[in-house]
Parts: sequence; structure tokens; C-alpha cells
Amino acid sequence: MRILLIDDDVELTTMLSQYLAHEGFEVHAAHDGESGIEELARRPYEIAVLDIMMPGLSGLETLQHIRQQSRVPVLMLTARGDGIDKVTGLNLGADDYVAKPCSPAELLARIRAILRRTQSTIPADAPPDTPRKLQAGPLELWPGSRQATWHGAPLELTGTEFMLLEVLARHVGNLVSKQDISMEAFNRPLTRFDRRIDVHISAIRQKLGNRPDGQPWIQNVRGLGYQFLED
Repeated sequence: MRILLIDDDVELTTMLSQYLAHEGFEVHAAHDGESGIEELARRPYEIAVLDIMMPGLSGLETLQHIRQQSRVPVLMLTARGDGIDKVTGLNLGADDYVAKPCSPAELLARIRAILRRTQSTIPADAPPDTPRKLQAGPLELWPGSRQATWHGAPLELTGTEFMLLEVLARHVGNLVSKQDISMEAFNRPLTRFDRRIDVHISAIRQKLGNRPDGQPWIQNVRGLGYQFLED
């Protein structure tokens, strides 16, 4: 699998490239936002690791450009404790973030977690009755190919948005706690003050629009969780 590192810190990207290559990845490094955008347009990557603090085109500006042309999963590198950049990045379509400084092992674990939830497919030897399409009202999801339609039209989702919407669609009409959403989508418990689920679901709501009655398709029951409404 190919990983694109976009970071102006040459020493860091060299070290991470060597570590990730040792773990079996093909790694390419770009040292500014413009080069990273061009590289993603040139060849396919399974994931991009993007530093927020870069001279010239910032990481957040780079992320905006990436999302205009690609749904490649993006893992942000953020300054520790900088909550504004984290929330902004998630709103712009990033899939997750790691606070710097971080260990290569932590970065690898986050990369693998994202790839697990964005690269999953239905095995060729799966039973014939394995559902290949998940439907919830006007929403249709194909987990094997990560494709989605809404009222019959293609629905553009990031990898994380797809996973969250898939969880809610599987429980359509039922309230799902944020803790259960986190475990089903990310296979990890939700930590205190972690708002990434709220941010991603807010982005999904904007893409779905409102129901005929003016209410959002995804209801937030404060303190309890989320519910995808049926027709």
C-alpha cells in the first residue's frame, strides 16, 4: 500500500519513510502542499499523512484542495493541544489526527486503523447471502466498494463518514450511543471530550440535507447518541 507523507520537515519524513517502509509500505514524501496535491493527482495512494503547520500553502488549505479532487483517507499531524486545528481539519474532511510529537509506532497504529475501515471488502469466498448493499430509506451503501447513493444520486463521503453512516444505517430507526458508534466504526472506546464523531456526523448531515418535515435525517439525542430516521 502506498502512503504519501506531506510535511516540510525533511528529517521527520525521512525517518518515518524508513520506518513505514520497514513495515511493508511504499512511501513517498512531499515537502509542501502544492507538491502533495500534484502527487495525489499523479498516482493513487491508499492514505495521505498531512502536517497542518507548513509554510506557503498550509495543511488545512492543502486538505481543502485534496478534498476537491480525491476521497483518499487523510491523517492529520497537529500541534498537541490545538483543538481548533483538529476540529477544522475534521470539518474539512480529514479522517483522523495525531498530535505531534508522536512516535512512529503510534502513527503506524493510526494509519492501520484507518486502512482497516476504508479498505475492507467482501471476501470472494463469502456466503452467497452476504449483503452487498445496505439500504436505509433513500440511502444505499455498498460496504465492499465504499460507494454510496442518496435518492439515487452518488453521495461523496470520506472513509470515516462512510463508516459512521454505515453504523447508523445498520441500526436505522434505533438510537445508537456514541460509545457504541465508536466501537463499531473505529473499534476503540470513545474518550472524554472527543468530538470527532460529532464533527463528522455534522458534515454528513449537511450532505444529506433535511427531511420533508424540515428535520435532519440524523437526529441527535443529547447525552445519549444518534439515530438515523426511517422514511
